[in-house]
Amino acid sequence: MTLSRLSIWLVAALALLALSACAVLQLPTFGRLPQGARLAAVEASPNYRNGAFQNAVPTPTSTDGTPFVVALVRGRFEPRDQPRPPIPLPTVKTDLRALPNDLDTVVWLGHSSFYVQLAGRRILIDPVLSDHAAPFPGMVRAFDGTTLYGVDDMPEIDYLLITHDHYDHLDHSTIRGLIPKTRWAVAGLGIGAHLEHWGFPAERILEGDWFDSVRVEPDFTVHVLPARHYSGRTLNRNQGLWVGFALEAGGRRLFFGGDSGFGPHLAQIAERFDGFDLAVLDAGQYNARWAHIHMNPEEAARAAEILKARALLPAHVGRFALARHAWNEPFHRITVASSGKPYDLLTPRIGEPIRVGDREQQFAAWWEGLDTLEPAAPSVQGPKP
Repeated sequence: MTLSRLSIWLVAALALLALSACAVLQLPTFGRLPQGARLAAVEASPNYRNGAFQNAVPTPTSTDGTPFVVALVRGRFEPRDQPRPPIPLPTVKTDLRALPNDLDTVVWLGHSSFYVQLAGRRILIDPVLSDHAAPFPGMVRAFDGTTLYGVDDMPEIDYLLITHDHYDHLDHSTIRGLIPKTRWAVAGLGIGAHLEHWGFPAERILEGDWFDSVRVEPDFTVHVLPARHYSGRTLNRNQGLWVGFALEAGGRRLFFGGDSGFGPHLAQIAERFDGFDLAVLDAGQYNARWAHIHMNPEEAARAAEILKARALLPAHVGRFALARHAWNEPFHRITVASSGKPYDLLTPRIGEPIRVGDREQQFAAWWEGLDTLEPAAPSVQGPKP
């Protein structure tokens, strides 16, 4: 084969590869960037500058200057200290449909997914009910035993809250399944474009900027609050706003911080609210290379104190391995960091209900010694009397 013919074949192969990549990126799972009125709202935000959303303080995704995607991929091949549990995790499958609607409850569904009942409303936060947290099955697989809830297990949902659009927080198949049973969706600016693209009615999608409040009922408020992170499902970064949420209703106040590094936004939130009955904070999948965009357990403990939380529930743990640390290291470290603190540390099993405001409720250190135990079948639990 002559050099010119080889060049032609090489160019053709590269062109075919580029076309294939473009076709793949059109798949629904990748979502859609904001357009039209949604894009106009994004561009009008004071937090959107130079063509992208910006954190309130400088927040490089990589502390050593390495592009974050490169650092993440490189980290996947570095030595790890048991990133996945050796046996299926112990879980409790509470019947969510049977929980009394007047019982203020939080049920951890694994990682950063939560089912919440507050003042008679049913809320889902960042539900990922698939067995993977990636564009395609087989990638970023859930730990064995942790995919015990599906869309059919969910009751009718009043509010679906999405903190940002990363795959471990926003799952295409889960959202598609939830559309018929969900009244309202609330997200940061621009994130609603994914939901609308997947079939969620545009008139039922409510977007907010940092420190906006969403109220469609007089006695229930969703506050859209700052986080320190980033967004994007493809090569287009930071076209949707990453947020946390505070829920206020029935005399209670709950905070769900989403993915976030430690930062001054925590003190700003604390200044606006007189403490929280519960703070749910990013405390896992940390790495020194991306220290600005996730908290480690000690930082989560400090954040809970700053927020004047009466109880802390660690999130971003227990279902997917995205970092190098051992799967159960965050639980060990947050337990030590919370010793002697003014808040209660809550460590339920996946599916085990938390009674909001009940400071007598206790949870076992279920992650201890799992490598020496035989796995037990998941138990089934109904509502407490």
